[in-house]
Amino acid sequence: EREREGERKMLSTTSSRAASISATLFSSPSSHRLLQKNPNPSLFGHKQICTYASNPLTLFVNLRCYNKRNVRMSPNFSTRASAQQLKNADELIDSVETFIFDCDGVIWKGDKLIDGVPETLDMLRTKGKRLVFVTNNSTKSRKQYGKKFESLGLNVNEEEIFASSFAAAAYLKSINFPKDKKVYVIGEDGILKELELAGFQYLGGPEDGDKKIELKPGFMMEQDKNVGAVVVGFDRYFNYFKVQYGTLCIRENPGCLFIATNRDAVTHLTDAQEWAGGGSMVGALCGSTQREPLVVGKPSTFMMDYLANKFGILKSQICMVGDRLDTDILFGQNGGCKTLLVLSGVTSLSVLQSPSNSVQPDFYTNKISDFLSLKAATV
Repeated sequence: EREREGERKMLSTTSSRAASISATLFSSPSSHRLLQKNPNPSLFGHKQICTYASNPLTLFVNLRCYNKRNVRMSPNFSTRASAQQLKNADELIDSVETFIFDCDGVIWKGDKLIDGVPETLDMLRTKGKRLVFVTNNSTKSRKQYGKKFESLGLNVNEEEIFASSFAAAAYLKSINFPKDKKVYVIGEDGILKELELAGFQYLGGPEDGDKKIELKPGFMMEQDKNVGAVVVGFDRYFNYFKVQYGTLCIRENPGCLFIATNRDAVTHLTDAQEWAGGGSMVGALCGSTQREPLVVGKPSTFMMDYLANKFGILKSQICMVGDRLDTDILFGQNGGCKTLLVLSGVTSLSVLQSPSNSVQPDFYTNKISDFLSLKAATV
């Protein structure tokens, strides 16, 4: 009886807080304008958030279930069992139809192929498995990534590659982003090429890398009022001009979208060390705009939904293989897939097994070529 009374009190408190949040979100004139201007609820980063507005409790619970990176958290806050070390590769391989591989830290590090990758991919193809390669790195287009695979001696079709640069353009297409609006890009050539292929107007990118601001008395920068979205990805030519221009578009252009290709803290530019990732560029705009972006790369489910629809794949028949807990493994878990962590990239065994780590894959192993050795050991 005490437990039931406690639950009733918690529900009452939660409902009151939810009503307050709902009122704050949807009573302001700017919120109504945004809802009227952009009726597609996916603009808010959640496909059903508009329908939730009429139910404050549901809205509150669902807002709490997403953290700042659009990561789905379990509504009942249950703890996943600890990851199992992969012992029988055949059992996992036979249980799924499709393998989705991250690239950096799984297939290669920098420009160096990880040992055993070609043989592993060939073995999976001979078993009739569909292979898909998904990367949060937005510096290249799908076509450019195809050339990188080729340069490393890997036979991968462009249709099997999904980069976050492509995801940004695909997302804009999915919401029918107006073709008369422009996209300001803080990022590299990959995003520009994918936007161009999708038929969108854009400005910014690498050509703004050399632009500087002279802060003379009374100087005021002006932005293109026709920019309807700012896309931020990894950018080696990042500078203050881009920060200010993107900030002005997001804060002052009515209804301007703030889209991030990913929020990765680090990336592998070389195989010698980790380098600051796209999350550092996104973080600068979060700080200046006081807004959170809609993330189209991992761990957002946008790419998973896109892939499942494109290939007609049941998500329960997919295994996501990656080296990051907070992007790759969550990406798979958010999509309802099996997950395999490889220790060839960012995540170490000590991090995986740390008591402070709450993200547990189904399995872990050292590298994807363990599929070959573990397979041989079980024969």
